[in-house]
Amino acid sequence: MAVVIDRAALTELSARCSGELLGPGDAGYDEARRVHNGLIDKRPALIARCRGTADVADAVTFASRHGLDIAVRGGGHNVAGLGTCDGGLMIDLSLMKGIDVDPRARRARAQGGVTWRELNRETQAHGLAVTGGVISTTGIAGLTLGGGLGWLMGKHGLALDNLVAAEVVLASGEIVRAGDKEHPDLFWALRGGGGNFGVVPWLEYRLHPVGEMTSGLVAHPLDRARDVLRFYRDATASLPDDVTLFGGLLHAPDGSGAKLAAILAAHFGPLAAGEAALKPIKQFGAPLMDVIGPASYEATNTMLDAGFPRGALNYWKATFLTGLSDAAIDTMIEGFRECPSPMSGLVLEHFHGAVTRVGPTETAFPHRGKAHNLVIAGEWLDPADSARNIAWVRRMFDAMQPHAARAQYVNYLAADEAGDRAEAAYGPNLPRLRAIKKRYDPDNLFHLNQNIPPA
Repeated sequence: MAVVIDRAALTELSARCSGELLGPGDAGYDEARRVHNGLIDKRPALIARCRGTADVADAVTFASRHGLDIAVRGGGHNVAGLGTCDGGLMIDLSLMKGIDVDPRARRARAQGGVTWRELNRETQAHGLAVTGGVISTTGIAGLTLGGGLGWLMGKHGLALDNLVAAEVVLASGEIVRAGDKEHPDLFWALRGGGGNFGVVPWLEYRLHPVGEMTSGLVAHPLDRARDVLRFYRDATASLPDDVTLFGGLLHAPDGSGAKLAAILAAHFGPLAAGEAALKPIKQFGAPLMDVIGPASYEATNTMLDAGFPRGALNYWKATFLTGLSDAAIDTMIEGFRECPSPMSGLVLEHFHGAVTRVGPTETAFPHRGKAHNLVIAGEWLDPADSARNIAWVRRMFDAMQPHAARAQYVNYLAADEAGDRAEAAYGPNLPRLRAIKKRYDPDNLFHLNQNIPPA
C-alpha cells in the first residue's frame, strides 16, 4: 500500500533541509535508493539525503510524527539490506563526508557517510590509522556500531574498541554526545548494539601509528586445500599481535572459475620483520600465486575490493566456529566444491590479540574469545541464478552447524535471521541492551536493524 505523506509537512521539512528530499519519480531517486547489494530492491516513500546533524534530527522527528519506518544508510554495505526499506523514510548519510584528523592528539572525527577508504586516506597522511574493515568501500558507521573487525584488530582491537565518542540523534530528535562521561550506558550500547539506539552523524576514533607493513595472499589449488587449511589452523594457534591471518576457499581472480585455497596475511611493522614473520606462509607447499610483499595500509585495505563490486547480488551467512577441526575443514571443502558462482567463497577470520583482551561485557560486543569466524559469502551477477546461490549458502551453513558456536557477528546476520538470532549476536549483553533500548527508544522507532526489543 502506498504511503501518503502530508504535503504541507513535507514542504516544511524541505525548506529546512540543507540536503535534498527525494520521492518516487524524482530525478536521482532510483540511484539514491540503491545499496551495495544488488539483491536488495526496496522503494522508500522518501529519501532524506542529509548534509548535517540538523538534517538527521529533522528527518527522525518527521518520521516519528508521521508513523514512517526509518532505515539508515551509511556506506550502504550491509548485506541484509537494512540501510533501506519499502514505504518508509531512508535517512541517507552518504553525502556526509566530513573528516577532521588531529595528529597531535591522535584522534579523528568523521561523519557517518564516510567510507574506510576515505578515512584511511586522511589518517594515513599523518602515518596514523584505526582498525576498519577488510573492504575499503564499507561505511565506517555501520561497521563500527556492529563491531568493526579488520586487519589491525590483533594489534589494536576492533573499530568499536577505538571509538572515543559518538554524536547520536535519539528517537526523540534530541542530539546528544555519548562517551565515557556523557551518556555512558548509551556509549556502552553503541559499541556492538548496531543502529538500535539512534542515528550516528559523527564518530570520534583513537588513532595509532601505522607505517611500514607487509601484506598479500598466497593461493594453492583446491586439491591441496586440506593441507593448506590445516597449516593455517596451526599457524593461527600462536600469532603475535602484529600479524593477521585470514584463510579461505576462493575462486581465482581471473574469472576462470578455478577454485583455490588461500591464506591472506598482514604484518604491521618494519619490512624485515614482516618478511621473517610471513616467510613460513610463503614457503609452505608450492603456491600457484604469491603476492605477499611490502604494501601500504591503504593498499592492504583495498586488497579484496575488486571481489565485491557494487551492484553484485549477495547473500551471506556466518558463524563463529567451536574449532577448526579436520572434520570442519573437510565439510568446508566438500561444500565449496559444489559452489555455483565463481564470485562466491568461504572466509575464515581469525580473532586473537588485542580484540580478545577486552572482556565480553566491557562493550556490547560479546565475542572476545580466540576463535575463527566463518563467512559463507554468496555472490553472483544474474538474478536468474539467485535461487541456486541462496540455496547453496543455506546448505553450507546447515552443514557447518555441528562445528558452529552459538555466536554470530551482528554485521553478517542475513535478513532472514533478523529477530531470531539476537541471543547469538549479543550473548550475555542482551538483557542490559534491552534495558538501555527501553530508556532511549521505548517505542522501538529504530527497528529496521538486527533488532533489540525494549525490555
